[in-house]
Amino acid sequence: MAALSVTQAPVDGGLPDLAGAAVAASALGDTAPVGPGRLLAVVNADAAPHTVTVATPGTVSGLGVADAVMTVAAGDTGLLPLPRLFAQSDGRAALTYDDVTSLSVAVLELGT
Repeated sequence: MAALSVTQAPVDGGLPDLAGAAVAASALGDTAPVGPGRLLAVVNADAAPHTVTVATPGTVSGLGVADAVMTVAAGDTGLLPLPRLFAQSDGRAALTYDDVTSLSVAVLELGT
């Protein structure tokens, strides 16, 4: 399980280096920092779709919240917000993948 780091994504000019920030998804899953303006980018270079699951440990008003699930089509890139709702006891989101073949991930943070 790898601990992903944050790459700044400027919102007022410039582009984030997604190719440089993305790392291979770990077969055992990854963890990611959560918070306002943070997004998980999933790049699927495989010929098949892949599903990413973000565990939701908390509750809202005493009710359990379903895990977030995103399926990224073959050859596509998906973005998933990483709010504090996904924070595990260590303050990071727990990510798992149905398969990691040709799958890379990055955490982007919208900045100025």
